[in-house]
Amino acid sequence: MAAIRVSSLALLASTSASSCSSVFTKLQLGPIRGVSFTAIPLCSRRSKRMAHSIALATLGLTQPKQTEAPKISFAAKEIDLVEWKGDILAVGVTEKDMAKDENSKFKNSTLQKLDTHLGGFLSEASTEEDFTGKAGQSTVLRLPGLGSKRVGLVGLGSAVNLSTTYRSLGEAVAAAAKSALAINIAITLASPEGLSAEKKLSTASAIATGAVLGTFEDNRFMSESKKPSLKSVDILGLGTGPEIEKKLKYAEDVCAGIILGKELVNAPANVLTPAVLAEEAKRIASTYNDVLSATILDVEQCKELKMGSYLAVAAASANPPHFIHLCYKPPGGAVKTKLALVGKGLTFDSGGYNIKTGPGCLIELMKFDMGGSAAVLGAAKALGQIKPAGVEVHFIVAACENMISGTGMRPGDIVTASNGKTIEVNNTDAEGRLTLADALVYACNQGVEKIVDLATLTGACIVALGPSIAGVFTPSDNLASEVLAASEISGEKLWRMPMEESYWESMKSGVADMVNTGGRQGGAITAALFLKQFVDEKVQWMHIDLAGPVWNDKKKTATGFGVSTLVEWSNDLGTEVGDSSGQDCGFGCEGELQGTMLGTAEGDGLSLGQGTRAGYEEGEWAGY
Repeated sequence: MAAIRVSSLALLASTSASSCSSVFTKLQLGPIRGVSFTAIPLCSRRSKRMAHSIALATLGLTQPKQTEAPKISFAAKEIDLVEWKGDILAVGVTEKDMAKDENSKFKNSTLQKLDTHLGGFLSEASTEEDFTGKAGQSTVLRLPGLGSKRVGLVGLGSAVNLSTTYRSLGEAVAAAAKSALAINIAITLASPEGLSAEKKLSTASAIATGAVLGTFEDNRFMSESKKPSLKSVDILGLGTGPEIEKKLKYAEDVCAGIILGKELVNAPANVLTPAVLAEEAKRIASTYNDVLSATILDVEQCKELKMGSYLAVAAASANPPHFIHLCYKPPGGAVKTKLALVGKGLTFDSGGYNIKTGPGCLIELMKFDMGGSAAVLGAAKALGQIKPAGVEVHFIVAACENMISGTGMRPGDIVTASNGKTIEVNNTDAEGRLTLADALVYACNQGVEKIVDLATLTGACIVALGPSIAGVFTPSDNLASEVLAASEISGEKLWRMPMEESYWESMKSGVADMVNTGGRQGGAITAALFLKQFVDEKVQWMHIDLAGPVWNDKKKTATGFGVSTLVEWSNDLGTEVGDSSGQDCGFGCEGELQGTMLGTAEGDGLSLGQGTRAGYEEGEWAGY
């Protein structure tokens, strides 16, 4: 059994986890009888539990369907492409691979061989469809002459040294498999001979990741949905043996964490409450109880730890806060380094008395304000499966809601964090940093050497970096090198931002130690400077603002951002402690961002109410 300590504050009476593998995906609601709103004392702890039960029973009656993550069998094989039998044989091709001679025949030997067995139809079809191998291009043909029913070409573009390129290949082939209702597919490259042995391993891993995530669809809240047909993927021409099999298993484990992260962010606030998030954390610890334990703190326990900043944010909600702490200890017990991953856990953010209003405020999407906690818990699940040696990891989430009521935090209130520092609340909509303040103090008290916190913290970071790139803030060059190297392997885009100490002047208060917002200018920087006040100087610390990449506006779904970088970093430290340079990732990876302009917007993009995720009202420039 996992070493789980649960608070005396009961979890939902209406939530039954006894027959559920995941509380937030299979919420069971019990009957509520003879409830009178007027007869319940508002001041009692029980009244809040009852109010929460009523809310769950009446607010939409939504019960997520039971679903399963894609179960795909991966195999690495060395086989003649023309002899492979299955539904789709997909070939990743660069623009260079698509070069043809004067007779319009392929110069590439792999494509040449396939085209010969297909009677020249492959080269002919690629010409007719103007397929040149550019990134994003794909074509699937049903042609006789091979063991496979269909042949697909997927464009890789010209920059093929990035893990995102091969992940996109896997996703594109998974999409083709959905359309064709394919059960088994094979994926290969037209020019694998140019890859080193290590690069082949990372390429296979990226392809497998793309195939799993491209197959996954979160349809728990849809009345009708189809199960994915894809059952097996063969990766051809990238080697065989235990090393590549281990790498493919690693990719599957990471994908399990990413999928959990996506599901947590996608779940609406009437389903995923702080209590349900805490129950999900307990379930992770119970599943991997050989390496994970869970501690859930209730309100009274948080008061004992003097978490006034966190509890002030939670005070207005009928759903009580739950402070989550999972701890990973490696098999064998030998620990070389201790880390803490801290995630912002606002399961819904109304803005409080500085309520989110007007076009572009995105109050309807504020379920994703717990994206940081989703990344942290997704990483916990993945590491529970991978079980890296030598590293102890603490996963910390101060889960709550930011609502409005007579008991809630008001603008102008002064709150006291658990390290004794006082904060004048000049904007209740900059609440995430208030919860993180106490979470960071708690993390430092665990004796860790390094902390990474992740939060959907500021609209200002989206203005600076756009929707696809997360901002990184840290005073530690070594920690920056480690995490950025991990992100290059994972394919998640991070960009280091400045921590300009002179900006702290705007965060000073006349009646307290500090205010919680510093205004529009440099909002992402002042938010990071605020968090720094709650970190022990002896601890290496990094803040990642993932307000942009946590959500895919086009697909209207969560991305699972952060999970793979956290897992890669934690796993790497566990196996290669002592190399703090972070420059050699061991996979021949190249940086995804090569000095492109990612500075703050000046004038353009600062207008409010434009219907974009950068369009927040004034307080929102400081924080979600």
